[in-house]
Amino acid sequence: MTEAYCVKCKAKREMSEAEKTTMKNGRKAMKGKCPTCGTGMYKILGKADA
Repeated sequence: MTEAYCVKCKAKREMSEAEKTTMKNGRKAMKGKCPTCGTGMYKILGKADA
C-alpha cells in the first residue's frame, strides 16, 4: 500500500482504495482515500516509482 499525507487529519496514512493514474503531463500518481476520514488523497510518484 502507498503512504500519503491527509490534509484533513494532518498525518501520513496508508491509502485505501489506491489506484495508479496518469496525470495530463504524463507523470504517474496514486489516487485513493484516507481510511480514517474518507478524504481523497493524491500522491505524485517519482520517476523511479513509475
